[in-house]
Amino acid sequence: MEHICLDLEGVLVPEIWAEVAKHTGEEKFKLTTQDLKDYSELMDMRIELVRSLNIKMKDINAVVNSMEPFEGAREFLDWVRDNFQLTILSDSFYELAWPLIRKLGTPSINCHYLDIKDGELRGYELRQNNNKQKVVKALKEMQFTVFASGDSYNDIHMLNEADYGVFFQAPDHIKEEFPNIDVVNSHNELKELFMSKSQFVKRGK
Repeated sequence: MEHICLDLEGVLVPEIWAEVAKHTGEEKFKLTTQDLKDYSELMDMRIELVRSLNIKMKDINAVVNSMEPFEGAREFLDWVRDNFQLTILSDSFYELAWPLIRKLGTPSINCHYLDIKDGELRGYELRQNNNKQKVVKALKEMQFTVFASGDSYNDIHMLNEADYGVFFQAPDHIKEEFPNIDVVNSHNELKELFMSKSQFVKRGK
């Protein structure tokens, strides 16, 4: 059996905090895991900005509710689920990602938790360190063949742990730093690549 693990932001939906940047005018919210390798540093910066700008969770939720998945992402996921097992592996948070997950047809997602009290974002709790890599490793230990795709520094360990990992529209500086990882630039290319690697689809599941 083959299992596909996909990053959420940058692969299926726009970057949530970049959308927050558009609504608040704070440029630092545009920084993502494509820019910073240390995820904790990135999230600590975001939490501090939320506090300093007095942004409430209802404000962030309003931004997320207005967002839409990338064109073709829902159809791509429908194809994946028809032919493979699927898990979304994200360093986002259930409290942020869920409206977008519903727009994608409610695929299974494994991510982190926000600490919210009285409508204010206080902090966050990681499911576990190196969560994406550990989930892929666990799936392989259960005898799944794992394909994975992501776009950022925080996806590297997942892509290398998978039986086959591929970048999706990764920026040039990341592609140049990791030339051993293949790259695709559309969901159609990703579909074709997974089909070419899959023995399960070839057998006519």
